[in-house]
This record gives sequence, C-alpha cells and structure tokens, in this order.
Amino acid sequence: MSSTLQKNIRPVWAVRGLHKSAVDVLKRPAPEDTVTASYGKFISEVKPQHLSPVVLHRSKRMVLDSIGVGLIGSTTDVFELALQHCKHVYASDYVSSVYGRRGTRLSPTLAAFVNGVATHSMDFDDTWHPATHPSGAVLPAVLALSEMMPNSKSSGLDFLLAFNVGIEIQGRLMRFSNDAHNIPKRFHPPSVVGTMGSAAACAHLLSLDHLQCSHALAIAASLSGAPMANAATQSKPLHIGNASRLGLEAALLASRGLEASPLILDAVSGVCGFNAFYEDYVPQPLESPNDNGHMFLLEEQDMGFKRFPAHLGMHWVADAAASVHMLLEGCDPGTVSPAQVQDILLRVPQSKYINRPFPDTEHEARHSFQFNACSALLDGEVTVQSFTPAALRRPALLALLNRVRVEHPQDNPANFNSMYGEVQVTLVGGDILKGRCDTFYGHWRHPLTNESLRKKFRNNAGTVLPSEEVERLIGVVEELDRLGDSKDLLSQLQ
Repeated sequence: MSSTLQKNIRPVWAVRGLHKSAVDVLKRPAPEDTVTASYGKFISEVKPQHLSPVVLHRSKRMVLDSIGVGLIGSTTDVFELALQHCKHVYASDYVSSVYGRRGTRLSPTLAAFVNGVATHSMDFDDTWHPATHPSGAVLPAVLALSEMMPNSKSSGLDFLLAFNVGIEIQGRLMRFSNDAHNIPKRFHPPSVVGTMGSAAACAHLLSLDHLQCSHALAIAASLSGAPMANAATQSKPLHIGNASRLGLEAALLASRGLEASPLILDAVSGVCGFNAFYEDYVPQPLESPNDNGHMFLLEEQDMGFKRFPAHLGMHWVADAAASVHMLLEGCDPGTVSPAQVQDILLRVPQSKYINRPFPDTEHEARHSFQFNACSALLDGEVTVQSFTPAALRRPALLALLNRVRVEHPQDNPANFNSMYGEVQVTLVGGDILKGRCDTFYGHWRHPLTNESLRKKFRNNAGTVLPSEEVERLIGVVEELDRLGDSKDLLSQLQ
C-alpha cells in the first residue's frame, strides 16, 4: 500500500510542490527506531542492577544535599509565598509532605511544586555539566509520588533507580547541544530538561510501558521552558518547582492514556520538537539497558555541590578573593579594611546575568561576581549570612564594590567545566595581590568529602529540625539502597 501511495504522490509533488510533508512521513523511521522511542524504552526497561556502586554512592549524596537545601529553603520568603498561594488558591488534599512544615500536606503535584521552590530558593542546590540543577527538579516529584501510592511498596533501591532515571535523562538531553555546555542565555535549563527528567523519573516509578514513557516526555516538553530574564529574582525558584510539578503531571497524564508526539526528541524538518529549546540540536538514541548493564552519566562525571548559596560561578571568584584576603591579613594581621584597597580587578567569563555591580536584593547578590568577590575579600569566605539584608548594606562592602572593575579574558569561557576566577587587588601603597581559582572545592573535579557534605546538611537541616532528627535522616539516606521500603525515608520528612 505504501509503495502505491508513493507512486501516486511523487508526480503531484514534483509538478505542484504539494504534499511534501506526506512524502516525508513515508520516509520516517518506524516508531520503534526513533530517538524518542529509545528514551521511552530506557525509562521503562532499566533495572536496579544497572546502578553501579559509584552511581549509588553519588546519587545518595545528591539526595542528602537536596533534602538539606530544601529544608533550609523552607525558611525563605519565596517558599512561604508559594506555600500560602497553594494553600489558599487550591482545595486541600492531604497527601504529600512539605519540607520544613510538620503537619502540612498538599496534593502530590503541589507538594512537588513547593518543595522544588524550597530547593532552589537560595540557589544552594547541586549543579552539573552541561549546566543544570538536576536534583531539585526530580527529588520533590519522586517523594510526592511515593506518598501518593500508599499501597505500592517500593524499596529504597527502587526509589534511587527512579531518581537516577530522572538525572540520566537530563544529562543525555543536555548533550544534544554544544550550546548547552555554556552558561545559559535563553532558557533556564532546569525548566527544560528538569521537567523532562521529572517526567521520566515518575513514569518509571509508575511502571509505565515504553510507549507511555515516550508520551510522558512529549507531554513534559509542552510544559517546559522559562526565560533567563527571571534569573536573580524571586521567580527563578519557580522554575525548579514547576519542573518538578509539571513533570509529575506529565507522567500522570500519560498513565491515564494521554498521547503526544512520538517524535518529540527527533529532528523533524520544518517542525520543532525538543530542538525548540536548543538550536544546535543533534539528537542521539539512548541504548536500552541489557545484561551488560548501562553506563550512567553520573558514573562518568560527579556532581557539583555548593558550599554557600549562590550561582555556581560565584564559587570561583569567592575562592580567589578568599586567598587574597589571607594575603591582606598577612600584611596587616587582624583586619581587612577598604582603606587598604585602591582597585579590585575581576577576570571572569562574560555572562550578563551574573555581572551585577551593585545588587539590590539577596537574589541579585547571589548572581553577582562583584558582590561575592567583595564579600570573600572582606570576610575571608561567603556564607548563608552573607546574603542577609544587613550584610548587603554594610558600608565596608559598598566601599569595596565601588572599587571593582571587570575584565573578560578570551581564554575564560562561560563554561562551568573550563572557566576560572581571578581577583587582583591593588593596595593604596601600590602593592598588587592576586588570587586565582581554577577548580573550587565542591566542583565535580574536586568534590566535597562525605564529612563536608554531612556538615553542610547538618547546618541546613538543623535550621528546622532538631539534631537527633537530622542525624536519623543522614543515616536513612546513607542506607537508602538497602531499605526494604522507601517509606522509611518519607516518614523522616513527615
């Protein structure tokens, strides 16, 4: 039948230029051979035994860190705004837990939303390369969905597998584009790949078949995308919250039979699918796991964990400035004063939304090379307290900000895998002090030790939980792959 149809269409198209799309359809690969289908099969078919010890170890560290930053994030104004909105606008549905709010429950999708907002409310969550924040989009959705299925017993290993599926899908999609390797300019990556990762994780946890998994991804693509213009505002955390929520919704809609494009990840001439978000888009199929296993991207590249709550790029300039602080203390022990400083030169990548000479809010300060360099120069480090209103208005800090110049060397790309931060301070007497950071402590090339990560978690979770509960959470997460029931983790958060 198809060969006859081709014969009938070809001369009409050749003469009139009509029905070319129909001919193209005939030339498309069979549905089971598409890139989209390969992703659906992977999500559906991957098994716990495909998780290596390295991936299990690294993903448990991600879960611990993400819960910790979500708990401290539940103390922020933007989280409270999102929570009150959900409680007052939507009908109560007491199903899923909320970070830092004992006794408060929301519908699964709204819990995923507010917990995602909490996770990114201080820009304290993990970062990967190509640039995205993978855990905050996935973990709140998997937690909320797990509480939605009280009669479905999943082990801690099943929970970790779903989480890793969501991380893996994000990493694979980011590798479709060379531009995605750089600090973003158009779309905030978690609002794109994060939504897809959340959908994938939830589709796996729901045990959807490979066609439903493909549809979940395609539905999620229709719910994706947020502009970088909202970086450094209270709206940026909504990107993570929506990614988590809408990915969960996409999986639930697919589970009810809603269908979407079977070619959403494929390059189809004349019609944008996922390539609407990345112009230099070259999709690659994802091999189905087999007896020989699957190499997760997390095994090839570790995760970046932040030591203080700010955009990842700030960690390079903060460490470089902290080294100059030590030199200044050596010149005049016990004090670092703006009166010593004549000029401050920062050599950083060119990226407009993190070049903010005089930030007015905590969110702008978290996205300011100048602010983080001057804070570290003054105090020797950047901490959670560096972004309080009182800290932002310090006269000494404002005096240093007025002395800052910025250069963008050609050998310093806006890329988290190859950038550096350099701080040069000229003193009033003419002496020049320099500090440079090529890889900060916490970067995937120089990851935090387990003890450093636990310390960060204790500091964060301890803002809302008593110390004994904090220690129990650490124990449960570190044993997560050996728990017979993932609800042992959920019970610690309720």
